[in-house]
Amino acid sequence: MSAAPRTVRTESGHRTVTRPAKARGRTRVGPGVAGALAMTLALAGCTVPGEAPGPGPLAASSTAAPDRVQLNTAAAEPQVIPGSDAEAALAASQALFASSPVAFVAAPDDAKALAAAEAESVRLGVPLLLAGDGLESELERLGVRQVKVFGQPPAKPATSPSRAPDAASPSSPNGGSAAASAAASGSGPDDGITGWAALLPRVEVLPPDGELNQPHGAAEPAAASVLIDQDGEQDYPATLAVAEAARARVFQDPQADPRQSSATIDFLRAERDRRVLGIGKAFGDNDTFGRRVQAALEVPELPGGGQLAFPSRRMVALYGHPAGPALGALGEQGIKESVQRATKLAKRYQPHSREPVVPAFEIIATIASSSAGKDGDYSAETDVDELRPWIDAAGKAGVYVVLDLQPGRSDFLAQAKLYADLLKEPHVGLALDPEWRLGKGERHMEQIGSVSAAEINKVSDWLADLTRKNSLPQKVLILHQFQHRMISDRQKLETGHPELAMVLHADGHGNPGQKMETWRALRHDLPKNIRMGWKNFYDEDTPTFSPERTYTEVKPAPWFVSYQ
Repeated sequence: MSAAPRTVRTESGHRTVTRPAKARGRTRVGPGVAGALAMTLALAGCTVPGEAPGPGPLAASSTAAPDRVQLNTAAAEPQVIPGSDAEAALAASQALFASSPVAFVAAPDDAKALAAAEAESVRLGVPLLLAGDGLESELERLGVRQVKVFGQPPAKPATSPSRAPDAASPSSPNGGSAAASAAASGSGPDDGITGWAALLPRVEVLPPDGELNQPHGAAEPAAASVLIDQDGEQDYPATLAVAEAARARVFQDPQADPRQSSATIDFLRAERDRRVLGIGKAFGDNDTFGRRVQAALEVPELPGGGQLAFPSRRMVALYGHPAGPALGALGEQGIKESVQRATKLAKRYQPHSREPVVPAFEIIATIASSSAGKDGDYSAETDVDELRPWIDAAGKAGVYVVLDLQPGRSDFLAQAKLYADLLKEPHVGLALDPEWRLGKGERHMEQIGSVSAAEINKVSDWLADLTRKNSLPQKVLILHQFQHRMISDRQKLETGHPELAMVLHADGHGNPGQKMETWRALRHDLPKNIRMGWKNFYDEDTPTFSPERTYTEVKPAPWFVSYQ
């Protein structure tokens, strides 16, 4: 479901980030990461004294010297790295690097210096950190002995005499004086080296053109996959440089939810055993992010890709029952022809939608009946075996299915449980039609039925639980309505189940003015986390709305449209 891979270069000219595939002007995809650039030791002085330079980088392995770059290889839970770029770069370094004798440090408020540091650190495979709290501790943890600095150092309060390094001490890497170190490196007195040396007294400080004499660069890439949100490249340049220096896989996930798109899911599934990092607070807390990553790795996808119903797609459905045309357009033809008709109908909507439009069936599973029947509930339940061929054919064709319930004197939960096996399919959702929910002593066509929010909540609780326990993608739960009285206490609806995508479906028919009046009335005081749906009637509407009119005049454009 993802597009062909393509590498995308960013404005900085040195970073390559995998991005989602572009669909109708929205997104792009590509598999490469800048960290996959071959590391080189072309700089002078990059070999260990007395060691002949060989081809390729100085490798870090189980037998490598401990002063080479060592990457973290231990398994770890998915982790969100929030905060500023400086804070996130520190956290990314801790997550990806076990040790490094060399590091780069840049001034966080100097874009030019930061860009130069990024390019160099990625090329050499060493961490890039920004001046700020925690810098000295991280350099110490990494075992850094040489630091290249970029830009002017931040102001720092004078060091107390008890902590001031002894300028003549052989343990001071900047021994003698910071000015002497600067002079030895060939830098002028105004390049900031003196200030950096005072800020980082325990390491040897070098200017950007200084020669490194410490080995660097790990041979094997980090076993990590890194996700960034839509603004990640702009907000976290240093953090991304750390990830790319470790040669982690980097992917842009605009929704900051790995379940949302096929492209992100494919990226994570391509190498399942890697640690996953989410850069930026948009990914939520660690628990939420961990659950979402696990779902992306294990849960089946919906028709059209991804595991969340909306806003990644819209749906257009044929409504009815397989028995025949009396109950709607679905029954006017057989299974194969219905798949073709729904697919063609969805394609007519696509030019008017930025989101993919997925074909769907809304199948009446229990039919309101004028006869009480043997169970006395005035509802005829369709056998699961009769519906199964439609469900299977729809799944193979990429058609979503919603099972519609008209329970009569039964209740919605009891009827929903009859179709639990079908609802365990990843492409099957549920619709509740209160028009056909009867109270004690009531009969169909004598009044408009109604249901309480409490009864609907029992269904949503059960359906969410079924979805969660069976590791299924998010399910669509539709509530049909055309009068407020059809759902009592609507504000008490439970709409917070992350396993469900709830839709209020406006069922009114008539002329455009009547339909729009119903639409506006139903949207008034709509509970949060409920999207709107719309029904077009072939016979009862005067006229039937065209796809263009449905998506452009009905505002906001409905997420689920059905045809009866």
